[in-house]
Amino acid sequence: MAINNRSDKTITFRFISVGSKISLELMNLTHQTLRCIEILTVFLKDEETTGGGPSQAHIKFEALASIQPQESAIMPHRTWINGKPGDLDQDQLERLRDIEGVAKPYVLDISWQDGEGKTRFQRIPVGH
Repeated sequence: MAINNRSDKTITFRFISVGSKISLELMNLTHQTLRCIEILTVFLKDEETTGGGPSQAHIKFEALASIQPQESAIMPHRTWINGKPGDLDQDQLERLRDIEGVAKPYVLDISWQDGEGKTRFQRIPVGH
């Protein structure tokens, strides 16, 4: 396994609005097809308990089979609350958006297989 610590990034992201829903779009900045793209589950800090507490909510992303060179793809996700899938109105992907001047308490840990079949990783700080 190799870790992508290069200054040039393989994947970038942005949040987009799809109807009334916010989605995460990943972009492949390379000239090779990326396969088996996964993002580790993001456990959100508990906003209900003073001083924090065990995570009540997390965002789970579905894996993508591939992203073509210089292309982008929507990363399907679902918010889970207390171990159960949340309704659409309980979606918390918005908490991963950056706010200028606010610390980024979460990360997107992304893994994929490159054109040679090697597993690569990239970590992107996000959130507010």
